Amino acid sequence: MNARIGVLGASGVYGRHLLPRLIAAGYRVRALVRKPDAAASAAACGAELAAADIFDEASLRAGLAGCEVAINLATSLPAPGEQGDFAQNDRLRREGTPVFVRACREARVSRILQQSIAMTHAGGGDAWADEETFHPVSEGIAGAAIAAVRDMEAAVVESDLDWLILRGGLFYGPGTGFDDDWFARARAGKLRLPAEGDDYVSLVHIADMADATVAAIRRWPSRQPLIVADDGPARWRDVLTYVCAVAGSNPPQPGGRSAMPSFRVKNTRARALLAWAPVYRDYRAGLVR
Repeated sequence: MNARIGVLGASGVYGRHLLPRLIAAGYRVRALVRKPDAAASAAACGAELAAADIFDEASLRAGLAGCEVAINLATSLPAPGEQGDFAQNDRLRREGTPVFVRACREARVSRILQQSIAMTHAGGGDAWADEETFHPVSEGIAGAAIAAVRDMEAAVVESDLDWLILRGGLFYGPGTGFDDDWFARARAGKLRLPAEGDDYVSLVHIADMADATVAAIRRWPSRQPLIVADDGPARWRDVLTYVCAVAGSNPPQPGGRSAMPSFRVKNTRARALLAWAPVYRDYRAGLVR
């Protein structure tokens, strides 16, 4: 029988796409969630439910008992387009991940997979980046987020467990809220380019992220960070102009808030090691209305 997999943060959008794919692939899945009675989608697709919190090592240890693989998808982010406490998510990554790692070790989980973000490779302008390319980014919310991500990854890499890290591009697709927000603002004539729109963004459709995760579990290229993104990073100007064209509105004007530095990443390693390729190869394929 296939391995039992514990998924922390299973009720988030990533988890809601991942769990049914894992179960369809034959894995036994245990959803570790703070509120099991609010995890209807996890229960409906056949997952076991266990109450656990990333800051509560005892609950994690109990929830992970008997699992061969643990996946950490826990995040605490505001909805797209809303103001929120990003520092809370930084704390979750920086302080919660070591708790997760300790609980995995104590529960004798042999393998851990950590969700991360490809924005950790930001700051290179138009230059392409791979898993070994890093630039100093220290300003604002993005700088704080990248610093927290690097601490999070260090907690995983420096452990004595077998690990994988998947650095996802910016999620879009059903349930993520990003493309819904873009189209809503486009139709209202309120969509703006971040600054002049010249920076690159590397996207990944949430379905492709989930498929890559299943491939990673199946193939397990041990102790590797992998960038999971589409094939065509694009300038914000091109992405949001396309959104406006599909929405039937005027092209977006410059001057909007720039929330993240430019990042243009390659998915070459993930393609090779996972035998995976994105179904939605660029934003044109995925931004369908």
